[in-house]
Amino acid sequence: MSTNVQTADRKGGLGFVIWISMIATLGGFLFGYDSGVINGTVDGLEKAFNAKDFATGFNVASMLLGCAFGAFFAGRLADMYGRKSLLLVASVFFIISAWGSGIAHGSGEFIIYRILGGIGVGAASVMAPAYISEIAPAHLRGRLTTIQQVAILLGLFFAFLSNYLLAKTAGKSTDILWNGYEAWRCMFWMELAPAVVFFVALFAIPESPRFLVLKGKTEKAEGVLTRLFDAATAKQKVAEIKASLDADHKPRLSDLIDPALKKIRPIVWVGVGLAIFQQLVGINVIFYYGAVLWQAAGFSEGDALLINIIGSALSLGSVVVALMVIDKIGRKPMLLIGSIGMAIALGLAGFAFSTGVLFPAGAVIEAGTTLANGTVFDTQTVMGGALLDLTPGMGLLGVVAANVFVMFFNFSWGPVMWVMLGEMFPNQIRGSGLAVAGLAQWLANFVIIMSFPVLLSTIGLAGAYGIYTFFAVLSIFFVIKMVHETKGIELEDMQG
Repeated sequence: MSTNVQTADRKGGLGFVIWISMIATLGGFLFGYDSGVINGTVDGLEKAFNAKDFATGFNVASMLLGCAFGAFFAGRLADMYGRKSLLLVASVFFIISAWGSGIAHGSGEFIIYRILGGIGVGAASVMAPAYISEIAPAHLRGRLTTIQQVAILLGLFFAFLSNYLLAKTAGKSTDILWNGYEAWRCMFWMELAPAVVFFVALFAIPESPRFLVLKGKTEKAEGVLTRLFDAATAKQKVAEIKASLDADHKPRLSDLIDPALKKIRPIVWVGVGLAIFQQLVGINVIFYYGAVLWQAAGFSEGDALLINIIGSALSLGSVVVALMVIDKIGRKPMLLIGSIGMAIALGLAGFAFSTGVLFPAGAVIEAGTTLANGTVFDTQTVMGGALLDLTPGMGLLGVVAANVFVMFFNFSWGPVMWVMLGEMFPNQIRGSGLAVAGLAQWLANFVIIMSFPVLLSTIGLAGAYGIYTFFAVLSIFFVIKMVHETKGIELEDMQG
């Protein structure tokens, strides 16, 4: 392996693989942006479409239906048409969704555009890490695939920053900003620039060498690998890929069933478990509903959007640390550290929220009512959304604990889940395994996002965070019992 590294450095192979990894993970950036932009538009959607709890939840979560569809079919379609081709299709969907979501004048129209964007997100979420895993040398695979999570967080950060600046410029998200359009609509349109860049940049990267070998294009595959290694190593790797593929038939969904045991392969359940637990800890409640969550905890819209920016900056720092150590300490230890840290942080956040008094959505607050933070209502007020009355100290504990949770997540489950899904399946079932795990991931995401507005107005933040804490604790035992290390193992040697 050391010879390969030296050769790659001399021939520019390392720079080449970093370059194509960064382009591929522009899909991750758009994944993050598309997920984060909705955060600042919830008030605008409620006002423009007259939506309440369930309707708001569906407007926000509708993208996730597209994500589930895109993730499920992307793996199989990528085995037929190529990883790069699927990323190109995803980029077109991003462009259509960004424009349409901002111009929509009704929930039905908005949901259609968000589902189209979701298809792009779902496809990019599984194809980018798979593509990078199939391009990158084993000793760099964890770090290069982790760039996907860096890109997701950068997308979230710029979505939060853009939302904050646009809302501040207009006055608030529901005020007119440009040419008669409200600020929340412009938040969606800001995604057009990176979506177009992603589409154009994809023409500068090659197809996955493993896909090329699968299609019998061994010379092209050897050409791609020669740019990463020396000619002799490229020939050797093509032979290894071909041997692993020749040992079996063309990939199909039924490969996920062990023919001897006549039941689903254990590795598939591990992939599904990783995908589901990543969502059941409630991470996307903060990504999608952060502004609403912090306003419910007593912060103003401006402060809530600012907290989102701070949280995303801390997340970026966490994933950079993960990128530095993932190929040193391994995947499983990072997942275990993350699960323990998330459980403690979520428990503290839930405790803080449990000390407050919840005013549900639509509550009437009598004139003269004094909140725990000192706010006095001069006139009778009908609340548009839920309000959690917290003391300043408990409000601060809730914010700090929630952001610590996000930091632990982005050190562990955020990047490591995608790394493992991209590398843990044998070549024969990688596309199908990613399809099933991706479908499970986005369906779990959909359930969490749909349920949060209802949980907020019924059992409150404390109850919701109690549920997320339970799943964080459960994930500790899942990692210990079910997850096996994949650090440093060549993809052709993955046995599943």
